[in-house]
Amino acid sequence: MGLVGVLASGNGNGNGNGNGNGRGHGIGIKSAYTRMDSQISNEDGVAPCHLQANAATSKYVIVCAVFASLNSVLLGYDVGVMSGAILFIQEDLKITEVQEEVLIGCLSIISLLGSLAGGRTSDAIGRKWTIALAAFVFQTGAAVMVLAPSFAVLMAGRLLAGVGIGFGVMIAPVYIAEISPAVARGSLTSFPEISINLGILLGYVSNYAFSGLPKHINWRIMLGVGIVPSVLIGLALFFIPESPRWLVMQNRIEEARSVLLKTNVSEREVEGRLVEIKEAAGIASATSHEQKAVWRELFCPSPSVRRMLIAGCGIQCFQQITGIDATVYYSPTIFKDAGIKGNARLLAATVAVGFTKTMFILVAIFLIDRVGRKPLLYVSTIGMTTCLFGLGLTLSLLGNGPLGIKLAILFVCGNVAFFSVGIGPICWVLSSEIFPLRLRAQASALGAVGSRVSSGAIAMSFLSVSRAITVAGTFFVFSGISALSVAFAYMCVPETKGKTLEEIEMLFKKEKERQGGELELRDVEHLVLKEPSSS
Repeated sequence: MGLVGVLASGNGNGNGNGNGNGRGHGIGIKSAYTRMDSQISNEDGVAPCHLQANAATSKYVIVCAVFASLNSVLLGYDVGVMSGAILFIQEDLKITEVQEEVLIGCLSIISLLGSLAGGRTSDAIGRKWTIALAAFVFQTGAAVMVLAPSFAVLMAGRLLAGVGIGFGVMIAPVYIAEISPAVARGSLTSFPEISINLGILLGYVSNYAFSGLPKHINWRIMLGVGIVPSVLIGLALFFIPESPRWLVMQNRIEEARSVLLKTNVSEREVEGRLVEIKEAAGIASATSHEQKAVWRELFCPSPSVRRMLIAGCGIQCFQQITGIDATVYYSPTIFKDAGIKGNARLLAATVAVGFTKTMFILVAIFLIDRVGRKPLLYVSTIGMTTCLFGLGLTLSLLGNGPLGIKLAILFVCGNVAFFSVGIGPICWVLSSEIFPLRLRAQASALGAVGSRVSSGAIAMSFLSVSRAITVAGTFFVFSGISALSVAFAYMCVPETKGKTLEEIEMLFKKEKERQGGELELRDVEHLVLKEPSSS
């Protein structure tokens, strides 16, 4: 999973902060040049202002981030709840296996369409009201699904809900990045990713809680519970402010200043941020005609950009084609093949999967800036390969026995744990880091397309492939793909921990290109240092 991080990075840069931590302003050399906000925060001889942050301001921003992230809970909840609800939908509406695959897998592709449309929508009506639109569209789709008398009506509701989810997961990280103080932006923009995993867990719990009801009612209640977060989003609209960046783009400067005063610590910081937002908004307007040139560069890339695209888009596709969505969506099917009998027991086992996935995403957020990207990628991909291969062996040799059941649960939980601690979140982090600023939003969007299409293809073909080569055989295939991802991480993905965006860009250039870049940087440095003496 993870439609979230790409879109956050593309818009977060618009605030003038590069990758969200202020590193994108350098020229690639260590010198005496410093950012203006660094001077502001230290010129009085005190610690940076965020160390003296006002508690009320911090709580206000956190609450806004939590409410905005509720749309991401909807995506996770839908993924989790559908894995169990489909058991009862199949019995109640008598749908075929192919219809089951389409019903489950279409969400990834439809949500992508919603996300792509969300950018223009949020520029037109504002970030806050795009959040409201997402909640309304999802509520409408969920209500149609709850009342659906047939598969056709159920699909119509599913498509509507998918569009709403697409809007929501696109706008949540954008909104959070634009209201957050720079020092807290990294941690706050991780809220949507946490929310997706929390939603998956809640979906599994809902399946288990309502599985004892009659089959023509229980799946409707399971899907209907998903409306609750969107109702909370509606209530939150009376509390959360509009994005200050959007207000500046609409030339509503005083309103933007008022919002920034609520979300930042000092007036000095507010004025500095307002200047940066104005500059970024001006640049965005001035360069809108250059979009065609950017796409041309992506489709006819230089060698270094080609290596960036291979790394960024490749890691996003590997994230999905190793079968994580098949594991999450079809975990009841996997456990049934392992020998667990009865829907209640099947759904109870899935709760363990959801809990494991949620806990290990928190571990990843703690480790990613401490351990580094590449070590976590190695641990993740090697661990997933082992667990997927072990699951294939278990289902083929030990199915329908107590040991086989325990090992199947262990390997499924191990697979989602290794995914969540590494390749799951890291692919989005890499997408926000490795591309130059001029290409970042569009290149990240290409990666998102690859990720969502891969996810939909896996979800819509898992049952058919499993019928052809068995569930065990399918996981042997996933294991082989995961082994390829280890080699891919070794050959194509550099370590980006602690490096500036300029240094990361240099990692993708070969020696001749790098030497040319260094000559240009020396020329820039020479001109900058000579400038005072010429005046």
